[in-house]
Parts: sequence; C-alpha cells; structure tokens
Amino acid sequence: MTLNDPLSNVLSHIDHYERLGHKLVHAKNNSKLIREVLNIMQEEGYIGGYEQKEDRTLNINLLGNLNKCGVIKPRFRISLKDFEKYEKRYLPAKDFGILIISTSKGLMTHIEAKQKRLGGTLISYAY
Repeated sequence: MTLNDPLSNVLSHIDHYERLGHKLVHAKNNSKLIREVLNIMQEEGYIGGYEQKEDRTLNINLLGNLNKCGVIKPRFRISLKDFEKYEKRYLPAKDFGILIISTSKGLMTHIEAKQKRLGGTLISYAY
C-alpha cells in the first residue's frame, strides 16, 4: 500500500501519540518538507526535537505541549489579506497556534509571513 501524503501521515502519528501521552514517535516517512515542518514546530515549542536514523526514519520527541496538528488539504493559495480568514478556519482562537505556509522565501509561520508581507500556500497547522 502506498501513502498519498507522507506529511499527513507523520502529523497524524504525532497527534495520535500526543493524545496517548507518549514521549517518542517513530516515523518511517522522511523528506525535506517533513523535516522543515518539524523544525518550525520545534522552534515554536510544540515538539522537543527529532533525529534522523541511518535507515532514514525519524524519532520525534514530544513535550506534551501540542493540542492538535494536521495538514491543510487542499493546499489553498493565500494572499496577505486572506490570513485572518484562514486563521479563523483552522485555529481555535486569535494568537493561539500557527499556520505553516510555503512562501517564495521558504517555509514559515503565518506570523512571520505577515511581518514580511508574503503570501503563499497553506501547508499545515498546529496549536
């Protein structure tokens, strides 16, 4: 069986293990996009970190700070004036959580994208 969306698979594993109270997730999927999303989640304090093993699997440390995370499908194009609309749709409250956006300057949170006045494509959310 093949996976259609490896990022979705990793984030759903993280969400599931977080709800169960585990401290470590062993993810078999690995790509540059997944690692970049995990870096942003680590910078924002949602996960403790991750390490890549020799067999290209990831061990992700959980802190217990994550309520929910997931991917956004379809990947909506977002302009500077549309941020508030999608924040209301995917985040539970104002200034609570992050949207991860792919811009021409790389992956970043919606807060950074607003400050840099960039639009892009919605990738995932976490709160």
